[in-house]
Amino acid sequence: MKEITIYTDGGCHGNPGPGGWGIVVIADGVAKQLSGGEKMTTNNRMELMAAITALTVVHNTPDFAGSHVTVNIDSQYVKNGITTWIKSWKAKGWKTADKKPVKNQDLWVQLDSLNAGLNVTWNWVKGHAGIEYNEICDQLCQSEIAKFE
Repeated sequence: MKEITIYTDGGCHGNPGPGGWGIVVIADGVAKQLSGGEKMTTNNRMELMAAITALTVVHNTPDFAGSHVTVNIDSQYVKNGITTWIKSWKAKGWKTADKKPVKNQDLWVQLDSLNAGLNVTWNWVKGHAGIEYNEICDQLCQSEIAKFE
């Protein structure tokens, strides 16, 4: 079974404000970098977009079919959301524990669909801690944000 390692990061200046995301997908010894951004967004939406884009790359690459994917992410929001909270949100009709609508539901639905079709392990990593590929993702994110400032 092929192993794919992913690093993701997202953020924005101001919250909301101009935002960006960056990913690194590592497979067969090759590290592919991708990034994007939006003029007005939130940190959480950019973290979600990074994860969605990364899993979309895996999903859309025929050579990656059946692979195990490890997503290294510095967002507790995304990691906990996709591994724990989403089960409750769906059971409650996309409502939080305090009966409010789940924020970013549109993105959570996309991420959930991708995650369900792949063999994914979610791993939280500390941001800004010198982890090489996480730092690259942060640099990609910051470069995207700069395009809108």
